[in-house]
Amino acid sequence: MTEFENNNPETNGYNDPIPQQPENTGGEAVTGNDENINFESRLDLAELQQGIEAIRQEISTVIVGQQKMIDRLLVAILANGHVLLEGVPGVAKTITAKLLAKTLSLDFSRIQFTPDLMPSDILGTSVFDLSKSTFDFKKGPIFSNFVLIDEINRAPAKTQAALFEVMEERQITVEGTCYEMEAPFLTIATQNPIEQEGTYRLPEAQLDRFLFKITIEYPNLEEEISILQRENALQERSKLENIKPILNSEQIVKYQALVKHIVVEPQLIQYIARIVTNTRENAFLYLGASPRASIAILNAAKGYAALRGRDFVTPEDIKEAAVPVLQHRVVVAPEREMEGLTSQEIIKQIIDTVEIPR
Repeated sequence: MTEFENNNPETNGYNDPIPQQPENTGGEAVTGNDENINFESRLDLAELQQGIEAIRQEISTVIVGQQKMIDRLLVAILANGHVLLEGVPGVAKTITAKLLAKTLSLDFSRIQFTPDLMPSDILGTSVFDLSKSTFDFKKGPIFSNFVLIDEINRAPAKTQAALFEVMEERQITVEGTCYEMEAPFLTIATQNPIEQEGTYRLPEAQLDRFLFKITIEYPNLEEEISILQRENALQERSKLENIKPILNSEQIVKYQALVKHIVVEPQLIQYIARIVTNTRENAFLYLGASPRASIAILNAAKGYAALRGRDFVTPEDIKEAAVPVLQHRVVVAPEREMEGLTSQEIIKQIIDTVEIPR
């Protein structure tokens, strides 16, 4: 489905008059390329699409397959949201984040979470300056445009809690002083779902601050062969050596502002609300999604529309956004979890049962 169905032939999906074909008074055929006919988008998304496609091309020189993951990362950037990458070791979680960071001309920092990491190691700390006899605040690695948090579930709850304010409000408060993050501020965190020793489960309040949870699967046979061939061809060169920066901070902020103006019809807002409300009433779920999830689906759907060159959202954009937005925000009922039912499967069932607006 790429457009809304519309019962009125005189209007388009935005309830505006459809441009009429000019009269053929000279006996010549009127073609669809007539310069008087204007079907241009209300928003100029050409520059945005060119930048996104260039980033896709750069990442694909290193990463084999994983197109859905790459698209979700790009949508998260456009929607100004944080991402949780989950997968077993060796499926290119960290290298993907580093590749994405290199295609963006942004300040980049990487934080390796460990059990002994303290909040001050992330946020910063006050240091006494003997020459001035005053305390000066030394900013931590969180003060960056693009932050990669490796193995986020290895740090204890006290350290994870240090991220709550900065992820939601783009600011931190230290000793009564508020420090604003420079826009854009994006966080990509990785975690291993298998290994449990020395890890701490992320609290629901923190999971709720991630726009997407992206699960990275194993490559298939053909992709595995291509990975080996590329690795063999590299020899002594680095994977990141030839990656070029595509977008800068000003362009990203501009595109994020542009995406907010993408049109969402009232019936589609109701569609989002029905999906999220259904998670709270579903017998298979112990905990449903919050209103923050509804807002996340709305913003992500706009990102998908922009990615596809449209200035309006369709039901397909919402369906595409719903699973990565909701899968980490709901809790499967214990008896269903014992049966092997996953949150992704339940969410897909919900999407299939909620009527698509016409």
